[in-house]
Amino acid sequence: MYAVIRTGGKQYRVAEKDVLAVEKLGAEDGQTVEFTDVLLVANGDEVKVGTPSIPGARVTATVLATEKGRKLRGYTYKPKKNVQRHYGHRQWHTRVRIEAIQA
Repeated sequence: MYAVIRTGGKQYRVAEKDVLAVEKLGAEDGQTVEFTDVLLVANGDEVKVGTPSIPGARVTATVLATEKGRKLRGYTYKPKKNVQRHYGHRQWHTRVRIEAIQA
């Protein structure tokens, strides 16, 4: 059984016991969160597709940690002014473990 959920403007294909990093959630470590924006649920040959989401479906997950992702390096340059700037950015992510999928 797997599902497709939407959180943080992105879509994720999840199954039970999966561990994934999503955009930062406002939850503490060890807390349980529910994703109610479920777009698709598949159980063997039975597939439910929402328009755009399935009413009543939800995916529960446990928050493992909130951490920073890998560093992205940026560079800006303005040729006529001879101005250059290097910068780095690390986005916050929340690691979650999928516990259950209810359709």
